[in-house]
Amino acid sequence: MIVEYIRYRIDQQDAEEFEAAYERAAVPLAAAPQCVDYELSRCVDEPEWYILRITWTSAEDHLQGFRAGEHFGAFFSAIKPYVRQIEEMRHYERTAVRGTGSSVPSLYDWAGGTEAFERLTETFYEQVLKDDLIGPLFAHMDPGHPRYVAMWLAEVFGGPSRYTDERGGYHHMLVQHLGKAITEPQRRRWVNLLMDAADVVGLPADPEFRAAFASYIEWGTRLAFANSQPGARPPRQAPVPRWGWGVAPPYFPTS
Repeated sequence: MIVEYIRYRIDQQDAEEFEAAYERAAVPLAAAPQCVDYELSRCVDEPEWYILRITWTSAEDHLQGFRAGEHFGAFFSAIKPYVRQIEEMRHYERTAVRGTGSSVPSLYDWAGGTEAFERLTETFYEQVLKDDLIGPLFAHMDPGHPRYVAMWLAEVFGGPSRYTDERGGYHHMLVQHLGKAITEPQRRRWVNLLMDAADVVGLPADPEFRAAFASYIEWGTRLAFANSQPGARPPRQAPVPRWGWGVAPPYFPTS
């Protein structure tokens, strides 16, 4: 992905119409498959300055795909009166220097930290071993397995990187599923038992947390299901996913 920044200097008497123009332009922009997201910000200290940020799938997709595509005409028509007020227009690559602050707690902290995830997995695997459908998959489970899964979940939801540091990260988790030929009924039973365990151990029940928690469990188990099938060739190296409030890692379909 590539980030485009466009800096405008707009006379204050034109500010209302400028923002209205971009509200109109946002319709074709959002419809363009090359656009990932966008945001128009106004400077508080010097209100005549605006910065438009657009994330594109690539610079080439922006310059050739979008500008030559069906949505560009309507977009440009809306903002054309303000093109001469552009002071800067550049593409920027993201670097590895990024993160989140502490104004919003991580899902890990909200859940109750490592102790909460260990309670969850201990209770969960007690039920797994009793289950006729998925119990056989774990008949020879390492006694430490519940704790290892707790480490994985803790890292995914914003906690310490112990699974990466001590267990080998994504690659180690991946190889646990290769060749297992998990069935869809088994995947669903795994999800249902984990959700039941979350209730039993008292994980936060607010809709925001449970929605984020459930979205990762669905996403993660569907990947595990796909990776376990005969002939699957998933990537062998990747970072452990980091899950936020309503945010999934970027995903670009291959077909």
